[in-house]
Amino acid sequence: MKRTGGQLIVEALKANGVHRISCVPGESFLAVLDALHDSDIDVLVCRQEGGAAMMADAWGRLTGEPGVCMVTRGPGATNASAGLHIARQDSIPMILFIGQVQRDAREREAFQEVEFRRAFTEFAKWVGEIDDAARIPEFVTRAFAVATSGRPGPVVLTLPEDMLRDEVEAPHAKRYMPVAAHPGRSQIDDLHSRLIAAERPMVILGGTRWNEDAVAGVRSFAERFKLPVGCSFRRQMLFDHLHPNYAGDVGIGINPALAKEIKEADLLILLGGRLSEMPSSGYTLVDIPYPRQQLVHVHPDPSELGRVYRADLAICASPADFMAALADLEAPANPYWTERTERMHAAYLAWSTTPEKSPGAVHMGRVMDWIEANTAPDTIFTNGAGNYATWLHRFHRFRRFNTQAAPTSGSMGYGLPAAVAAKHLFPEREVICFAGDGCFMMHGQEFATAVQYHLPLIALVINNGMYGTIRMHQEREYPGRVSATMLSNPDFAAFARAYGGHGETVKATEEFGPAFERARDSGKPAIIEIVLDPEAITPSRTLSEISQTKSR
Repeated sequence: MKRTGGQLIVEALKANGVHRISCVPGESFLAVLDALHDSDIDVLVCRQEGGAAMMADAWGRLTGEPGVCMVTRGPGATNASAGLHIARQDSIPMILFIGQVQRDAREREAFQEVEFRRAFTEFAKWVGEIDDAARIPEFVTRAFAVATSGRPGPVVLTLPEDMLRDEVEAPHAKRYMPVAAHPGRSQIDDLHSRLIAAERPMVILGGTRWNEDAVAGVRSFAERFKLPVGCSFRRQMLFDHLHPNYAGDVGIGINPALAKEIKEADLLILLGGRLSEMPSSGYTLVDIPYPRQQLVHVHPDPSELGRVYRADLAICASPADFMAALADLEAPANPYWTERTERMHAAYLAWSTTPEKSPGAVHMGRVMDWIEANTAPDTIFTNGAGNYATWLHRFHRFRRFNTQAAPTSGSMGYGLPAAVAAKHLFPEREVICFAGDGCFMMHGQEFATAVQYHLPLIALVINNGMYGTIRMHQEREYPGRVSATMLSNPDFAAFARAYGGHGETVKATEEFGPAFERARDSGKPAIIEIVLDPEAITPSRTLSEISQTKSR
Protein backbone atom coordinates (compact mmCIF):
# COMPACT_ATOMS: atom_id res chain seq x y z
CA MET A 1 0.00 0.00 0.00
CA LYS A 2 1.28 3.46 -0.89
CA ARG A 3 1.83 5.98 1.90
CA THR A 4 2.89 9.61 1.85
CA GLY A 5 6.32 10.61 3.03
CA GLY A 6 4.71 12.19 6.07
CA GLN A 7 2.96 8.94 6.94
CA LEU A 8 6.20 7.01 6.48
CA ILE A 9 8.02 9.34 8.88
CA VAL A 10 5.42 8.75 11.61
CA GLU A 11 5.36 5.01 10.89
CA ALA A 12 9.16 4.86 11.24
CA LEU A 13 9.07 6.80 14.51
CA LYS A 14 6.54 4.38 16.00
CA ALA A 15 8.56 1.39 14.77
CA ASN A 16 11.58 2.78 16.61
CA GLY A 17 9.75 3.17 19.90
CA VAL A 18 8.96 6.89 19.87
CA HIS A 19 6.13 7.92 22.21
CA ARG A 20 6.56 11.70 22.24
CA ILE A 21 8.03 14.50 20.17
CA SER A 22 8.53 18.22 20.68
CA CYS A 23 7.99 20.69 17.90
CA VAL A 24 7.32 24.19 16.71
CA PRO A 25 5.07 23.73 13.65
CA GLY A 26 6.04 24.93 10.20
CA GLU A 27 4.51 24.80 6.73
CA SER A 28 7.52 22.85 5.52
CA PHE A 29 6.41 19.65 7.28
CA LEU A 30 2.62 19.91 7.20
CA ALA A 31 2.39 16.39 5.78
CA VAL A 32 4.08 15.01 8.93
CA LEU A 33 1.80 17.04 11.20
CA ASP A 34 -1.18 15.64 9.31
CA ALA A 35 0.08 12.08 9.77
CA LEU A 36 0.62 12.72 13.50
CA HIS A 37 -3.09 13.59 13.75
CA ASP A 38 -3.92 9.89 13.37
CA SER A 39 -1.06 8.69 15.60
CA ASP A 40 -0.86 8.03 19.34
CA ILE A 41 2.51 9.81 19.54
CA ASP A 42 2.28 12.71 22.01
CA VAL A 43 3.17 16.05 20.44
CA LEU A 44 4.37 18.86 22.71
CA VAL A 45 3.88 22.15 20.89
CA CYS A 46 6.60 24.51 22.13
CA ARG A 47 7.08 28.26 21.95
CA GLN A 48 10.61 28.42 20.53
CA GLU A 49 12.68 25.89 18.64
CA GLY A 50 15.62 26.10 21.05
CA GLY A 51 13.33 25.08 23.90
CA ALA A 52 11.82 22.28 21.79
CA ALA A 53 15.29 20.90 21.01
CA MET A 54 16.31 21.10 24.67
CA MET A 55 13.20 19.11 25.61
CA ALA A 56 14.23 16.40 23.14
CA ASP A 57 17.72 16.44 24.66
CA ALA A 58 16.23 16.00 28.15
CA TRP A 59 14.17 13.00 27.00
CA GLY A 60 17.30 11.43 25.52
CA ARG A 61 19.24 12.22 28.69
CA LEU A 62 16.66 10.64 31.00
CA THR A 63 15.79 7.57 28.91
CA GLY A 64 18.86 6.68 26.84
CA GLU A 65 16.57 6.57 23.80
CA PRO A 66 16.76 9.36 21.20
CA GLY A 67 14.59 12.37 21.97
CA VAL A 68 12.83 13.60 18.84
CA CYS A 69 12.20 17.20 17.79
CA MET A 70 10.67 18.68 14.62
CA VAL A 71 11.20 22.24 13.40
CA THR A 72 10.93 24.15 10.18
CA ARG A 73 13.73 25.31 7.89
CA GLY A 74 15.88 28.44 8.18
CA PRO A 75 15.18 30.38 11.40
CA GLY A 76 13.43 27.39 12.97
CA ALA A 77 16.46 25.19 12.46
CA THR A 78 18.99 27.81 13.53
CA ASN A 79 16.99 28.43 16.72
CA ALA A 80 17.08 24.67 17.39
CA SER A 81 20.87 24.58 16.99
CA ALA A 82 21.25 25.61 20.65
CA GLY A 83 19.72 22.28 21.71
CA LEU A 84 21.79 20.41 19.13
CA HIS A 85 25.00 21.83 20.55
CA ILE A 86 24.02 20.72 24.06
CA ALA A 87 23.28 17.18 22.86
CA ARG A 88 26.55 17.03 20.93
CA GLN A 89 28.80 18.14 23.78
CA ASP A 90 26.83 16.15 26.36
CA SER A 91 26.74 12.89 24.32
CA ILE A 92 22.93 12.74 24.30
CA PRO A 93 20.98 10.71 21.70
CA MET A 94 18.61 13.00 19.82
CA ILE A 95 17.09 13.32 16.35
CA LEU A 96 16.16 16.68 14.86
CA PHE A 97 13.85 16.62 11.83
CA ILE A 98 13.92 19.82 9.78
CA GLY A 99 11.38 20.67 7.11
CA GLN A 100 13.29 21.75 4.01
CA VAL A 101 12.48 23.69 0.83
CA GLN A 102 11.06 21.71 -2.09
CA ARG A 103 13.55 19.78 -4.20
CA ASP A 104 13.18 21.81 -7.41
CA ALA A 105 14.17 24.99 -5.53
CA ARG A 106 17.35 23.63 -3.93
CA GLU A 107 20.61 25.55 -4.35
CA ARG A 108 18.77 28.76 -5.34
CA GLU A 109 18.73 30.30 -1.87
CA ALA A 110 15.00 29.80 -1.81
CA PHE A 111 12.83 31.14 1.03
CA GLN A 112 14.50 30.16 4.33
CA GLU A 113 16.86 27.73 2.57
CA VAL A 114 19.97 26.54 4.41
CA GLU A 115 22.28 23.73 3.28
CA PHE A 116 22.23 21.86 6.56
CA ARG A 117 24.68 19.18 5.44
CA ARG A 118 27.27 21.95 5.46
CA ALA A 119 25.92 24.17 8.22
CA PHE A 120 25.25 21.57 10.92
CA THR A 121 28.23 19.24 10.53
CA GLU A 122 29.77 20.53 13.79
CA PHE A 123 26.50 20.13 15.67
CA ALA A 124 25.59 16.55 14.80
CA LYS A 125 27.04 13.08 14.36
CA TRP A 126 25.33 12.80 10.98
CA VAL A 127 23.33 15.20 8.82
CA GLY A 128 21.24 13.61 6.08
CA GLU A 129 18.59 14.71 3.61
CA ILE A 130 15.86 12.37 2.40
CA ASP A 131 15.28 13.03 -1.31
CA ASP A 132 13.26 9.88 -1.96
CA ALA A 133 10.26 9.06 0.25
CA ALA A 134 10.75 5.34 -0.38
CA ARG A 135 14.04 5.56 1.58
CA ILE A 136 12.47 7.03 4.72
CA PRO A 137 12.52 3.72 6.68
CA GLU A 138 16.21 3.30 5.83
CA PHE A 139 17.20 6.85 6.82
CA VAL A 140 15.17 7.00 10.03
CA THR A 141 16.36 3.64 11.35
CA ARG A 142 19.93 4.61 10.52
CA ALA A 143 19.45 7.89 12.39
CA PHE A 144 18.42 6.03 15.55
CA ALA A 145 21.39 3.67 15.24
CA VAL A 146 23.88 6.51 14.74
CA ALA A 147 22.43 8.58 17.60
CA THR A 148 22.81 5.71 20.09
CA SER A 149 25.99 3.93 18.98
CA GLY A 150 29.50 4.58 20.28
CA ARG A 151 29.47 8.01 21.85
CA PRO A 152 25.78 9.00 21.57
CA GLY A 153 24.81 12.30 20.03
CA PRO A 154 22.35 14.18 17.84
CA VAL A 155 21.43 13.38 14.25
CA VAL A 156 19.77 15.78 11.81
CA LEU A 157 17.46 14.66 9.01
CA THR A 158 16.09 17.25 6.59
CA LEU A 159 12.80 16.64 4.83
CA PRO A 160 12.05 18.44 1.54
CA GLU A 161 8.48 19.68 1.67
CA ASP A 162 7.39 18.09 -1.62
CA MET A 163 9.01 14.74 -0.74
CA LEU A 164 6.73 14.49 2.29
CA ARG A 165 3.68 14.68 0.01
CA ASP A 166 4.88 11.95 -2.37
CA GLU A 167 2.91 8.69 -2.25
CA VAL A 168 5.22 5.70 -2.62
CA GLU A 169 5.61 2.01 -1.94
CA ALA A 170 8.11 1.44 0.87
CA PRO A 171 9.03 -1.34 3.31
CA HIS A 172 7.72 -1.13 6.83
CA ALA A 173 10.32 0.25 9.22
CA LYS A 174 11.86 -1.99 11.86
CA ARG A 175 13.31 -1.01 15.23
CA TYR A 176 16.99 -0.12 15.36
CA MET A 177 19.45 -2.23 17.34
CA PRO A 178 21.99 -0.46 19.58
CA VAL A 179 25.57 -1.61 19.05
CA ALA A 180 27.12 -3.31 22.07
CA ALA A 181 30.85 -3.19 22.84
CA HIS A 182 32.03 -5.82 25.31
CA PRO A 183 35.43 -5.75 27.04
CA GLY A 184 37.76 -8.70 26.44
CA ARG A 185 38.63 -11.14 29.22
CA SER A 186 42.30 -10.23 28.98
CA GLN A 187 41.42 -6.56 29.53
CA ILE A 188 39.43 -7.39 32.66
CA ASP A 189 42.35 -9.48 33.95
CA ASP A 190 44.73 -6.60 33.22
CA LEU A 191 42.49 -4.18 35.10
CA HIS A 192 42.31 -6.59 38.04
CA SER A 193 46.09 -6.87 38.23
CA ARG A 194 46.54 -3.09 38.15
CA LEU A 195 43.91 -2.61 40.81
CA ILE A 196 45.39 -5.19 43.19
CA ALA A 197 48.83 -3.57 42.81
CA ALA A 198 47.57 -0.01 43.39
CA GLU A 199 47.83 1.97 46.61
CA ARG A 200 45.76 5.06 45.75
CA PRO A 201 43.12 4.05 43.17
CA MET A 202 40.04 6.06 42.25
CA VAL A 203 37.03 5.70 39.94
CA ILE A 204 35.53 8.66 38.07
CA LEU A 205 32.10 8.14 36.47
CA GLY A 206 30.78 10.17 33.54
CA GLY A 207 29.30 10.16 30.08
CA THR A 208 26.09 8.50 28.98
CA ARG A 209 24.80 5.01 28.04
CA TRP A 210 24.16 4.28 31.71
CA ASN A 211 21.15 2.40 33.07
CA GLU A 212 19.91 1.22 36.46
CA ASP A 213 21.84 -2.05 36.23
CA ALA A 214 25.10 -0.29 35.40
CA VAL A 215 24.67 2.13 38.31
CA ALA A 216 23.94 -0.78 40.66
CA GLY A 217 26.98 -2.59 39.26
CA VAL A 218 29.28 0.34 40.02
CA ARG A 219 27.95 0.52 43.56
CA SER A 220 28.58 -3.20 44.08
CA PHE A 221 32.07 -2.96 42.54
CA ALA A 222 32.98 0.01 44.74
CA GLU A 223 31.68 -1.72 47.86
CA ARG A 224 33.59 -4.94 47.21
CA PHE A 225 36.86 -3.16 46.46
CA LYS A 226 36.32 -0.28 48.96
CA LEU A 227 37.03 2.19 46.14
CA PRO A 228 36.49 5.95 46.26
CA VAL A 229 34.13 7.09 43.49
CA GLY A 230 33.72 10.56 42.02
CA CYS A 231 31.17 11.76 39.48
CA SER A 232 32.10 13.92 36.53
CA PHE A 233 30.66 17.39 35.95
CA ARG A 234 26.84 17.31 36.06
CA ARG A 235 26.73 13.52 36.17
CA GLN A 236 26.25 13.38 39.95
CA MET A 237 23.18 11.16 39.69
CA LEU A 238 25.43 8.19 38.82
CA PHE A 239 26.34 7.47 42.46
CA ASP A 240 24.58 7.89 45.80
CA HIS A 241 26.19 10.86 47.52
CA LEU A 242 25.57 9.46 50.99
CA HIS A 243 27.20 6.13 50.15
CA PRO A 244 30.43 5.75 52.17
CA ASN A 245 32.43 5.32 48.96
CA TYR A 246 31.38 8.63 47.39
CA ALA A 247 34.26 11.09 47.10
CA GLY A 248 32.61 14.08 45.40
CA ASP A 249 31.91 15.99 42.22
CA VAL A 250 34.74 16.20 39.70
CA GLY A 251 33.59 19.43 38.08
CA ILE A 252 33.74 23.22 38.17
CA GLY A 253 34.87 24.50 41.56
CA ILE A 254 36.09 21.07 42.67
CA ASN A 255 36.80 20.47 46.34
CA PRO A 256 40.57 21.20 46.62
CA ALA A 257 40.99 18.09 48.78
CA LEU A 258 39.47 15.93 46.04
CA ALA A 259 41.59 17.56 43.35
CA LYS A 260 44.69 16.75 45.40
CA GLU A 261 43.63 13.10 45.77
CA ILE A 262 43.08 12.76 42.01
CA LYS A 263 46.48 14.26 41.22
CA GLU A 264 48.15 11.94 43.73
CA ALA A 265 46.27 8.80 42.69
CA ASP A 266 48.37 5.98 41.26
CA LEU A 267 45.43 4.46 39.33
CA LEU A 268 42.47 6.27 37.78
CA ILE A 269 39.59 4.33 36.30
CA LEU A 270 37.73 6.74 34.04
CA LEU A 271 34.41 5.06 33.28
CA GLY A 272 32.11 6.38 30.57
CA GLY A 273 33.35 9.96 30.44
CA ARG A 274 35.92 11.92 28.46
CA LEU A 275 37.39 14.03 31.32
CA SER A 276 37.13 17.12 29.14
CA GLU A 277 37.91 20.72 30.10
CA MET A 278 35.42 21.31 32.92
CA PRO A 279 35.75 18.02 34.86
CA SER A 280 39.53 18.09 34.44
CA SER A 281 39.79 21.62 35.91
CA GLY A 282 41.11 23.02 32.68
CA TYR A 283 43.12 19.87 31.88
CA THR A 284 45.14 20.20 35.09
CA LEU A 285 44.10 17.08 37.00
CA VAL A 286 45.54 14.66 34.45
CA ASP A 287 48.53 15.41 32.21
CA ILE A 288 48.13 15.40 28.40
CA PRO A 289 48.92 13.25 26.54
CA TYR A 290 50.64 11.00 29.10
CA PRO A 291 48.96 11.00 32.55
CA ARG A 292 51.24 10.69 35.56
CA GLN A 293 48.65 8.35 37.08
CA GLN A 294 48.05 4.96 35.55
CA LEU A 295 44.90 5.51 33.51
CA VAL A 296 42.28 2.91 32.64
CA HIS A 297 39.85 4.57 30.25
CA VAL A 298 36.55 2.84 29.51
CA HIS A 299 34.43 4.43 26.78
CA PRO A 300 31.94 3.07 24.22
CA ASP A 301 33.49 4.93 21.28
CA PRO A 302 36.96 3.89 20.05
CA SER A 303 37.54 7.34 18.56
CA GLU A 304 37.51 8.84 22.08
CA LEU A 305 40.10 6.40 23.44
CA GLY A 306 43.51 8.02 23.03
CA ARG A 307 42.02 11.21 21.59
CA VAL A 308 43.26 13.38 24.48
CA TYR A 309 44.77 11.03 27.06
CA ARG A 310 46.97 8.04 26.22
CA ALA A 311 45.59 5.43 28.58
CA ASP A 312 47.66 2.58 30.00
CA LEU A 313 44.62 0.39 29.40
CA ALA A 314 41.92 1.48 26.94
CA ILE A 315 38.69 -0.52 26.93
CA CYS A 316 35.98 0.07 24.33
CA ALA A 317 32.74 -0.70 26.15
CA SER A 318 29.61 1.00 27.37
CA PRO A 319 29.23 1.39 31.15
CA ALA A 320 26.51 -1.28 31.21
CA ASP A 321 28.56 -3.85 29.29
CA PHE A 322 31.69 -3.07 31.30
CA MET A 323 30.00 -3.41 34.67
CA ALA A 324 28.49 -6.75 33.65
CA ALA A 325 32.02 -8.01 32.99
CA LEU A 326 33.19 -6.98 36.48
CA ALA A 327 30.46 -8.81 38.37
CA ASP A 328 32.64 -11.79 39.34
CA LEU A 329 35.92 -9.92 39.89
CA GLU A 330 37.46 -11.00 43.18
CA ALA A 331 38.29 -8.24 45.65
CA PRO A 332 41.14 -8.32 48.18
CA ALA A 333 40.11 -9.13 51.74
CA ASN A 334 41.49 -5.90 53.23
CA PRO A 335 42.23 -3.31 50.54
CA TYR A 336 45.19 -1.10 51.33
CA TRP A 337 43.23 2.05 50.48
CA THR A 338 40.16 1.55 52.72
CA GLU A 339 41.08 4.32 55.15
CA ARG A 340 41.71 6.71 52.24
CA THR A 341 38.24 6.02 50.88
CA GLU A 342 36.69 6.81 54.26
CA ARG A 343 38.72 10.02 54.50
CA MET A 344 37.62 11.14 51.04
CA HIS A 345 33.94 10.59 51.85
CA ALA A 346 34.30 12.58 55.06
CA ALA A 347 35.91 15.40 53.07
CA TYR A 348 32.95 15.34 50.66
CA LEU A 349 30.43 15.58 53.49
CA ALA A 350 32.24 18.59 54.93
CA TRP A 351 32.49 20.25 51.49
CA SER A 352 28.78 19.73 50.78
CA THR A 353 27.60 21.12 54.12
CA THR A 354 25.98 24.52 53.58
CA PRO A 355 27.82 27.63 54.83
CA GLU A 356 26.69 29.24 58.08
CA LYS A 357 26.79 32.83 56.84
CA SER A 358 25.52 34.62 53.76
CA PRO A 359 24.92 38.29 52.88
CA GLY A 360 21.37 39.53 52.48
CA ALA A 361 17.96 38.54 53.77
CA VAL A 362 17.82 35.27 51.82
CA HIS A 363 20.39 32.66 52.85
CA MET A 364 20.63 30.13 50.03
CA GLY A 365 22.33 27.65 52.34
CA ARG A 366 19.20 27.49 54.49
CA VAL A 367 17.05 27.22 51.35
CA MET A 368 19.09 24.20 50.26
CA ASP A 369 18.76 22.67 53.73
CA TRP A 370 14.97 22.98 53.44
CA ILE A 371 14.97 21.37 50.00
CA GLU A 372 17.12 18.49 51.24
CA ALA A 373 14.77 17.85 54.14
CA ASN A 374 11.50 18.20 52.22
CA THR A 375 11.95 16.55 48.82
CA ALA A 376 11.92 12.87 47.88
CA PRO A 377 15.05 11.01 46.72
CA ASP A 378 13.52 10.53 43.24
CA THR A 379 12.94 14.27 42.70
CA ILE A 380 14.34 15.40 39.35
CA PHE A 381 16.45 18.57 39.38
CA THR A 382 17.17 20.56 36.23
CA ASN A 383 19.20 23.69 35.60
CA GLY A 384 20.90 25.75 32.94
CA ALA A 385 24.13 27.66 33.59
CA GLY A 386 25.20 30.33 36.04
CA ASN A 387 26.68 30.79 39.50
CA TYR A 388 23.30 29.95 41.04
CA ALA A 389 23.79 26.34 39.92
CA THR A 390 26.60 25.97 42.47
CA TRP A 391 23.99 25.83 45.22
CA LEU A 392 22.39 22.80 43.60
CA HIS A 393 25.48 20.99 42.39
CA ARG A 394 27.55 21.39 45.51
CA PHE A 395 24.94 21.16 48.26
CA HIS A 396 22.24 18.83 46.93
CA ARG A 397 23.14 15.23 47.67
CA PHE A 398 21.91 13.16 44.75
CA ARG A 399 20.72 9.73 45.83
CA ARG A 400 19.31 8.02 42.74
CA PHE A 401 19.88 7.51 39.04
CA ASN A 402 17.86 9.67 36.61
CA THR A 403 17.33 12.59 38.95
CA GLN A 404 19.44 15.17 37.11
CA ALA A 405 19.16 17.00 33.78
CA ALA A 406 21.83 19.64 33.38
CA PRO A 407 24.03 20.64 30.43
CA THR A 408 27.72 19.83 30.67
CA SER A 409 28.08 22.26 27.75
CA GLY A 410 27.24 25.13 30.11
CA SER A 411 24.26 26.35 28.10
CA MET A 412 22.01 28.96 29.67
CA GLY A 413 18.26 28.57 29.31
CA TYR A 414 18.25 24.76 29.53
CA GLY A 415 16.64 24.26 32.94
CA LEU A 416 13.02 25.18 32.19
CA PRO A 417 12.62 23.23 28.90
CA ALA A 418 14.32 20.26 30.56
CA ALA A 419 11.90 20.48 33.47
CA VAL A 420 8.92 20.52 31.08
CA ALA A 421 10.29 17.41 29.37
CA ALA A 422 11.05 15.65 32.66
CA LYS A 423 7.60 16.31 34.09
CA HIS A 424 5.98 15.07 30.87
CA LEU A 425 8.08 11.91 31.02
CA PHE A 426 7.63 11.29 34.77
CA PRO A 427 4.34 12.96 35.81
CA GLU A 428 4.33 11.10 39.13
CA ARG A 429 7.67 12.58 40.27
CA GLU A 430 8.42 16.07 41.53
CA VAL A 431 10.49 18.18 39.13
CA ILE A 432 12.37 21.26 40.35
CA CYS A 433 14.10 23.66 37.98
CA PHE A 434 16.90 25.91 39.22
CA ALA A 435 17.41 29.02 37.08
CA GLY A 436 19.04 32.38 37.41
CA ASP A 437 17.18 35.49 36.32
CA GLY A 438 19.23 35.75 33.14
CA CYS A 439 19.10 32.00 32.50
CA PHE A 440 15.31 31.77 32.97
CA MET A 441 14.54 34.57 30.53
CA MET A 442 16.32 32.78 27.68
CA HIS A 443 13.56 30.16 27.48
CA GLY A 444 11.01 31.44 29.99
CA GLN A 445 8.30 31.30 27.34
CA GLU A 446 8.27 27.51 27.71
CA PHE A 447 6.45 28.08 31.01
CA ALA A 448 3.44 28.47 28.71
CA THR A 449 4.10 24.93 27.46
CA ALA A 450 4.05 23.63 31.03
CA VAL A 451 0.71 25.38 31.61
CA GLN A 452 -0.77 24.16 28.32
CA TYR A 453 0.01 20.53 29.13
CA HIS A 454 -0.78 20.76 32.87
CA LEU A 455 2.75 19.92 33.99
CA PRO A 456 3.11 21.14 37.60
CA LEU A 457 6.85 21.65 37.77
CA ILE A 458 8.36 24.14 40.22
CA ALA A 459 10.89 26.67 38.90
CA LEU A 460 13.13 28.46 41.40
CA VAL A 461 14.26 31.72 39.79
CA ILE A 462 17.24 32.99 41.76
CA ASN A 463 17.22 36.68 40.97
CA ASN A 464 20.28 38.81 41.70
CA GLY A 465 19.65 41.31 38.89
CA MET A 466 22.64 40.45 36.74
CA TYR A 467 24.48 37.91 34.65
CA GLY A 468 26.19 36.71 37.79
CA THR A 469 28.91 34.44 36.45
CA ILE A 470 30.15 37.06 33.99
CA ARG A 471 29.96 39.75 36.66
CA MET A 472 32.06 37.57 38.96
CA HIS A 473 34.72 37.19 36.27
CA GLN A 474 34.44 40.91 35.51
CA GLU A 475 35.06 41.90 39.13
CA ARG A 476 37.99 39.51 39.30
CA GLU A 477 39.65 40.79 36.12
CA TYR A 478 38.37 44.41 35.91
CA PRO A 479 37.21 45.36 39.43
CA GLY A 480 34.71 48.18 39.66
CA ARG A 481 34.24 48.46 35.90
CA VAL A 482 30.75 47.04 35.45
CA SER A 483 29.88 46.62 31.80
CA ALA A 484 27.03 44.73 30.07
CA THR A 485 26.16 42.51 33.05
CA MET A 486 23.27 44.33 34.81
CA LEU A 487 19.67 43.21 34.21
CA SER A 488 16.22 44.72 34.71
CA ASN A 489 13.76 41.91 35.32
CA PRO A 490 10.01 41.37 35.38
CA ASP A 491 8.05 40.40 38.48
CA PHE A 492 8.52 36.65 38.06
CA ALA A 493 5.60 35.71 40.31
CA ALA A 494 3.31 37.93 38.23
CA PHE A 495 4.85 36.38 35.11
CA ALA A 496 3.78 32.94 36.34
CA ARG A 497 0.24 34.09 37.09
CA ALA A 498 -0.07 35.82 33.72
CA TYR A 499 0.67 32.50 32.03
CA GLY A 500 -1.90 30.68 34.16
CA GLY A 501 0.51 29.24 36.72
CA HIS A 502 1.26 29.84 40.39
CA GLY A 503 3.68 32.57 41.46
CA GLU A 504 5.55 33.31 44.69
CA THR A 505 8.18 35.85 45.72
CA VAL A 506 10.68 35.09 48.49
CA LYS A 507 12.55 38.03 50.03
CA ALA A 508 13.58 36.41 53.33
CA THR A 509 14.85 32.93 54.15
CA GLU A 510 11.93 31.99 56.38
CA GLU A 511 9.48 32.68 53.53
CA PHE A 512 10.84 29.93 51.32
CA GLY A 513 9.37 26.81 52.93
CA PRO A 514 5.77 28.10 53.06
CA ALA A 515 6.08 29.48 49.52
CA PHE A 516 7.29 26.12 48.23
CA GLU A 517 4.45 24.28 49.98
CA ARG A 518 1.88 26.63 48.45
CA ALA A 519 3.44 26.13 45.02
CA ARG A 520 3.39 22.37 45.47
CA ASP A 521 -0.22 22.37 46.70
CA SER A 522 -1.42 24.58 43.83
CA GLY A 523 -1.22 21.69 41.35
CA LYS A 524 -0.06 24.18 38.73
CA PRO A 525 3.28 24.95 37.11
CA ALA A 526 4.87 27.37 39.55
CA ILE A 527 7.60 29.97 39.73
CA ILE A 528 9.19 30.92 43.03
CA GLU A 529 11.29 34.04 42.65
CA ILE A 530 14.10 34.12 45.21
CA VAL A 531 15.43 37.65 45.57
CA LEU A 532 19.12 37.20 46.29
CA ASP A 533 21.59 39.83 47.40
CA PRO A 534 24.08 40.46 44.55
CA GLU A 535 26.89 40.12 47.10
CA ALA A 536 26.01 36.41 47.55
CA ILE A 537 27.74 35.57 44.29
CA THR A 538 29.31 32.29 45.51
CA PRO A 539 28.85 30.18 48.66
CA SER A 540 32.28 31.15 49.96
CA ARG A 541 33.08 34.67 48.66
CA THR A 542 31.13 37.87 48.20
CA LEU A 543 31.26 40.02 45.08
CA SER A 544 33.14 42.71 47.01
CA GLU A 545 35.73 40.23 48.26
CA ILE A 546 36.41 39.07 44.70
CA SER A 547 36.81 42.66 43.51
CA GLN A 548 39.05 43.63 46.42
CA THR A 549 41.33 40.65 45.88
CA LYS A 550 42.14 41.86 42.35
CA SER A 551 42.52 45.47 43.51
CA ARG A 552 45.15 44.47 46.05
